[in-house]
Formats: sequence, structure tokens, C-alpha cells
Amino acid sequence: MGYTMEYQEFLKTKQLKVESSGFDVDISELHPSLFDFQKDIVKWGLKKGKAAIFAGTGLGKTYMQLEWANKVCEYTNGNVLILAPLAVAQQTVHEGEKFNITVHLCRQQSDVKDGINITNYEMLHKFDIDSFIGIVLDESSILKSFTGKVRTQLIEDFQEIPYRLACTATPAPNDYMELGNHSEFLGVMSVVEMFAMFFVHDGGDTAKWRLKGHAVKEFWEWISSWAVMLSNPRDLGYDGEMFDLPELRIHEVQVDKTGYVVKLAQTLTERRDARRSTIDRRVKHAADIANSLNEPCIVWCDLNEESDKLTKSINGAVEVKGSHDNKYKEDSLTGFSEGKFNVLVSKPSIAGFGMNWQHCSKMIFVGISDSFEQYYQAVRRCWRFGQMKEVDVYIITSVKEGAVVANIKRKEKEFNKMLSGMIASTQDFTKKNIKSTQQVKDVYAMDTKEGVNWKMNLGDTVEITENMQDQSVDFIMFSPPFSSLYTYSNSTRDMGNCKTDEEFASHFNYLAKHLFRVLKDGRLMSIHCMNLPTSKVRDGYIGIKDFRGEIIRLFMDIGFIYHSEVCIWKDPVTSMQRTKALGLLHKQIKKDSTMSRQGIPDYIVTFRKPGINENPVTHTNESFPVGVWQNYASPIWMDINPSDTLQKDSAREHEDERHICPLQLTVIQRCIELWTNERDIVFDPFGGIGSTLYQAVIMNRRGLGNELKVSYYEQACKNLERADRMVRAPKQVGLDYSYACPSQSTLDEV
Repeated sequence: MGYTMEYQEFLKTKQLKVESSGFDVDISELHPSLFDFQKDIVKWGLKKGKAAIFAGTGLGKTYMQLEWANKVCEYTNGNVLILAPLAVAQQTVHEGEKFNITVHLCRQQSDVKDGINITNYEMLHKFDIDSFIGIVLDESSILKSFTGKVRTQLIEDFQEIPYRLACTATPAPNDYMELGNHSEFLGVMSVVEMFAMFFVHDGGDTAKWRLKGHAVKEFWEWISSWAVMLSNPRDLGYDGEMFDLPELRIHEVQVDKTGYVVKLAQTLTERRDARRSTIDRRVKHAADIANSLNEPCIVWCDLNEESDKLTKSINGAVEVKGSHDNKYKEDSLTGFSEGKFNVLVSKPSIAGFGMNWQHCSKMIFVGISDSFEQYYQAVRRCWRFGQMKEVDVYIITSVKEGAVVANIKRKEKEFNKMLSGMIASTQDFTKKNIKSTQQVKDVYAMDTKEGVNWKMNLGDTVEITENMQDQSVDFIMFSPPFSSLYTYSNSTRDMGNCKTDEEFASHFNYLAKHLFRVLKDGRLMSIHCMNLPTSKVRDGYIGIKDFRGEIIRLFMDIGFIYHSEVCIWKDPVTSMQRTKALGLLHKQIKKDSTMSRQGIPDYIVTFRKPGINENPVTHTNESFPVGVWQNYASPIWMDINPSDTLQKDSAREHEDERHICPLQLTVIQRCIELWTNERDIVFDPFGGIGSTLYQAVIMNRRGLGNELKVSYYEQACKNLERADRMVRAPKQVGLDYSYACPSQSTLDEV
């Protein structure tokens, strides 16, 4: 009768997991100079084969990636290519020398030698990617700085390389696109798939995405299956005391402070104008500070004019700007690293990533862009592990720019708070992954509760229905789920939690075959459904998916007869206000009405099981007047009140992404009245909050339902207990409850 083992195997395929494709190494084989946490991360990365290391500045990403690349070369006897920002390539060569790991600096394919090779991102087009067995992206967050076309090309070029490692500082906590870029580079999941699976946008602003409530745990668990994230080794349970940084001292200098009230710049253009009008004064202040120092100093600027004037005003300053050729940039940045000169003038967008300048503890910002990340990365060139002194940061601004430092500190506080939350979300999973321990499995609850004329089961509807007797129910009515991950729960048993429509169809089929089996011959099954709007992110286009048609074809293939359907009118204004669907917005008419559409109605699609109905459902002129029948027989029901539903708010959990939309009681009442006899068993395999069973009970039928979600099950039981009280209450207008209740064993035998 059943397929329990087959179904269990199917559920395993729904689990979101990233397969390892690497190899094992003994921890003793790794370089002895690595810290314990670095060894464990390298071992994990080699086992995964494709992995990302998101580690705070100064935690030794370079050493970890070099040892990873070294072991890949040894294991495969192939070559590895490291891509790095400008000047970081030469720095990595020097770091390799400390570990006795040879790294070949290359500018084109002819420079490649056996083992580890490194080049700048700008040189990639001069290399034959297929000649490498492994690829390492150093400062891999740089992916997002490329244009969409270049980023896509970078990702696509590496898809056939078996060993891939991405290394960068901890990503911005609200920059999910950066995480998506890394996932796509590693071949785990595309950016589009990631957003469709874990995220939702609220209202009409499709540019703002947030994690679905039920997806939060699963998202970070998924991230932790291919990435390690830490800002300090203690995040993962290691001793991190030696990685605590010295004090960071921020000094604000406002060059035009007079004590008078000034009009603050509000827009980006106004802030730029304020900076331009005070360039000379800001440059003078910066030059005075830099010239008073007898030690290395970095002077960061935002405008080319600032850069030119700073270089002329500061003794011995070397300028690096975008118009310089790559060799000059590389030689200059390396020269500063080697102490050949004391003052470097540049922009964070040019020299703010990847360089290790712990020898410098003084920096001056003559202009700050609106990018907090650029500021953060620029400061971290000096304020990082290995820095032995307190770091002084001077920020020179105009009064018109407002409280720049206060704003930076606010953003930094928010950043650190979000970063701590992100790391906290992943650290337990990461610890287990690194130590190769078993993940905690989802809890699956089962229960049964019974009333006078109803029985409600908590659990997987496929397994519960599989154990029901053949031809044991008289009428089936339900609203099916559809593929929309983490909308109502995070369980693999939830049919809605499917990555694709095909996976949903496979899951739903396990139930559909049993629905055919448990329904009596000649009896009916009614399904409440609607066609589904598509989205550009999830489906690649804006349109409508024929979910109703798919339901019809699925049940006809099983053996049901397509019996009838009725369309239920829904107010398009209400739908527009709730969903902000592009096609329903009036402003779209004025923009381009070819994208405008009608609202999407509900349907009740009814199927009949072949065979003879041995218990005909009969009516009289008195019980079913012709006027009532004409209304029921209409192909469109225009008189359904959308608010005619059971209480539902207490069942909705905080993480639910959609409000529970129970079927209107009038719709259920019409179907039950038309197609069932008193004391018939009405079955709802997706019981929800008990709407179908509730209506069945108060209409002298017996209700049987299954529900997976605990909060819905508990609310359903409360609603059904209320139905019991209504049945027992005397003189219920319009309904006859004076029948003998069936014995409880009748439902137990179903």
C-alpha cells in the first residue's frame, strides 16, 4: 500500500546541503607556523574543495590561502592561480617566502610555472584558465566592484575548475549580494536562486530584500556549509586574546568652525560642493599634521584635486591615483610597505584593500566618501593584527558636512552589532562543520486530538494518509500548498518548501495517489486553488503560472475525472493593496499598460473518483430550493465575503511570511451541502486552522484532518472544540443537530 522508505529517501533529497569535493589531510601535515584555528580552517577548506574564508583583517588569510593552494598542488600535481588586487600580489610572494612556499608572480600565461602562481585581477584576460586545477580569489569581495558583465565573466570562467577558494574580510552584514557572489563563484547556488529561496521583498520595493522569517536559521546554516566567518578566533572557540587590537583613536578637525550656525549640506551634491569649497584649508591642516610626524603616515583623499595639492604640500609624499599605470601603482604601494618613503597619498578605492601596513599607525582622511566600507577597509590597512601601537585617525572636514565623525561612529556601531549577530548566527554551525560533527536535525512532532465529531492529526500528511484505509472517506476538500520556500515553516516535510516546481510536484504526488485510494468510489474531491503570479527574481519573468491547470492535469493522470469548477471573484483593489503587484498598480497604466493585468481569482476545482457511489447524496425541493441551486450552479460566485473565515491570528507565527488565508466558510458550506450527506466523513489533508472540519462538524458531518505545523494544529483544535460547543448548544437556528453522534471508533478506523 505504501512507500515509506521511498518517501524518506525523497525527503533527504530536499535537504539543503553542499557536497564536499576535496580531500582529507592530516592536521600534522599542515605548516607548523599556522595557528590552531588556521590549521582547522585550511583542513576544512581542503575537504570541501570549494570554500570561502570570511576572516577579519589580520587573521592570516594570506597564510591560510597559501597553505591551501600548496596542498592542492601537492595532491593534484597541478597548478593553482591566485588572483589579488594591485600590489597585493607582490606582498603575497613575500609572505610565501616566510613559509618557504614559492609563489610565482605572473603577468601572462607564459610566466606560469609549476605550483602556485599569482597575478592581479586586471591581468586575468592574459591567462588560460583551463590550465589551472585550482583558483584562489584574494580579497574576493572585489567581485562586487566589477561591472555586471565582468563579474559574470569571472564567475563563469571558473566553473570548470575543481578547487576554488575565496578569501576576504567579513562581509558587510546587510550585503547579501556579496554572499551571493561568493556562492555563485564556488558553484554552490546562483545569486538569483539564493534570493528566490531565502529572501522576500516587502510591498512594491523589489530592490530591498530581507530574509524570510523561517529561513533565517537555514540561511546561515547553508552559508556555514561552504564558508567560515570570524572576526576573532574566539568566535569559533579558540584563544583569541593575542588578536585583540590596540586602541583606535579618532580625531575630528573642522577647518571652518566659527561658532555661528551654518546651513548643513543635505544631498550628495551639496556635500561635494562643501568639500570643494574648503579643499585648500583641509589640505593645509593635513599637511601640517603629516609634516609634523617623523613616521609613516597614509593620507586618504576623495577628490583628484585633493590628491594633487596634498602631494605638493607634504614633504616626501608619494601619490598613487587611478590614472597611473599599474606598474607605477604596484611599485609605489610596495615601496611604502618596504619603508622607502614615509607618506602615501591615495584614495581608499585604489589602495584600501588587501595591503598589510602594520608598520604605520597614523592616517589622515582629507575627504571621506559616503561608503562606510571604504572607510572601514582603509582604517584596517593599519589597525589589524600585528599592529603594536595605538592607531590615530585624523578626519578633516568642513562644518557644512555635518557631524561626520559622529555619523561614522554610528555606522560603525551598527556595523559591529550586525556583524556580531551574523557571526553569532553562523558560529555554532561553523564549529560543527570545521570539527566535522553531525548537524542537529529538525524536530518533527506528532500528536492526535479528538472531539465529538472530529479527529485532528499533527504530523506529515503523506505518512498519515498512507496509513488510512482504502475507500474510507466520503468527501475531500483542501487548499494545497505551492512551492515557496520557508513561507510557513522550515521543515522538509512541508510541501511548500521545495526549490523548484518539479520538486513540489514530486512531493505532492506522494499524497495525491493516496487521496485517490482513500476516497470512496463515485465520490468527490474539491480543491481550492489559484493561479500564481511569477516574479523576475524567482522565475525570470513577470507573468502568471497555471497552477490550477497543473493541479487538474496531476489528478487526471492519477485517475480522477475532472468534474467541475467554479471561479470565485476577488476584489483587485484589495489584492493590489495587499501585494503591490506591478500589473494591478494604476501608475503602471500611465507608464506602460502592456504590463497591466486583471486580478487573479480563486477556483474550486472538483474531481470525481470513477465507480458507482453506493450512498447517493439526495436533496428535496425544501432542503435545496431551485433559487439556491441556480446560485450554486453559477460558474462564477460573486457573493463570497472574503472575511467569512475562522479566527487565525493566534496561529500565525512571527516568522510566517504570509498571513494565513483560510478558505471562506461559505465556500466550504456550499460544497459540503451540495456533495455530502449528514454523517459523511469530510477529510482535509492540509487541515490548517481547521476551517473545513469546523464547517463539517456544524453541518452534522464528521471531520478528519492532518496538519504539519504545530501552531496551526493547536488553533485548529481550539476551533473544533468551539464547533463541538455550538453543536451541543440548543436551538441553533437553521441547523438540525438532533442526530446520534457516531462512535469515536468510526473515525479511528479511517
